Amino acid sequence: MQVRLAEQMTRAQAMRLKSLSEEAYQPGQYCRSLSSTEAAQRIEALEAEIALADSY
Repeated sequence: MQVRLAEQMTRAQAMRLKSLSEEAYQPGQYCRSLSSTEAAQRIEALEAEIALADSY
């Protein structure tokens, strides 16, 4: 049985995540070794957090 490694995040995801993590003052959310799925989840969470902060 072969174990398939998770796909690494794309360059576009890395750039978006880095930008959002800086905008949200959470640079720790960015990590080069994230999988594509993990990156997508963090991007979604940061976008929601920024949208909430902007609504005030």
